[in-house]
Amino acid sequence: MSPRFLLQEIWTGIRRNLSMTVSVVLVTMVSMYLLGLGLLAQTQADTMKGYWYDRVQVSIYLCTDTSLRPNCTSGAVTEEQKETLLAQLNALPEVQQVFYESEEEAYDRFQEQFRNSPLAGNIEIGDIPQSFRVQLEDPSKFGVVVSQFEGAPGVADIQDQERVLNRFFTVINYITLFSVLLAALMVLAAVLLMATTIRQAAFARRREIGIMRLVGASNFTIRLPFVIETVIAAVLGALLAFGLLFATVHYIFNRFLNRVVLDQALIGDSDVLAVAPLMFAGVVVLAVLTSTVTLWRYLRV
Repeated sequence: MSPRFLLQEIWTGIRRNLSMTVSVVLVTMVSMYLLGLGLLAQTQADTMKGYWYDRVQVSIYLCTDTSLRPNCTSGAVTEEQKETLLAQLNALPEVQQVFYESEEEAYDRFQEQFRNSPLAGNIEIGDIPQSFRVQLEDPSKFGVVVSQFEGAPGVADIQDQERVLNRFFTVINYITLFSVLLAALMVLAAVLLMATTIRQAAFARRREIGIMRLVGASNFTIRLPFVIETVIAAVLGALLAFGLLFATVHYIFNRFLNRVVLDQALIGDSDVLAVAPLMFAGVVVLAVLTSTVTLWRYLRV
């Protein structure tokens, strides 16, 4: 088959089924965009885990005069109790570093973190108790600190940031799963639409196919234009999906979130480029398999 004849057949097929081809492009675009979002959401979760888990701290809140915890019935923590707690913390091999935070420092930190929130006006000095903020060598060793210091004299409460982060990452994982499942449904819709498009194209060109059979054209020669048409539509859809993903990450993450909300631990353009080969390889394989099976079933030559 000459390249000129092949190109002519492909153009004829696309022109005759233009509306169906556009539908395949759009459905493929949506399915690949959703799949890309799911993959990028998981990448974002992994990136944030790597960033935040290195900074996870265990907060040991100390008793105050107004503490209602059962361990604080004797009143506020004493200087002797604080010195004892600090020495015990520094002696633990699981502890990397210990920071003492006074009530004033806790208030200043809260005001800085929530400076744009109405919550900032509702907090006064003393509402957040003094604490030891413990950096662990391994954040998973939180239980060691709890077992050693829960109920110790002067300790009101122990909180682990990892527990909060794990809830957050669980939500991200559910969002990822939902995106992938929705993408799978859209991929199924794309497959069915591809099959329908191929069947209509084969019916519209039944006369040409009959002539090609009479002149002895091989199965490969007759079927190849249909396969290439499907691949072209799928790749165009993947290109549009890639463009949407790149715009989403570049403008929403890099131009907005990365500068306004956070300045670290966010995915970037390179992550979209890493996902792109999977998207394009996936749509090409999907288009080839769908067209091959459809032609085998509905185009007996």
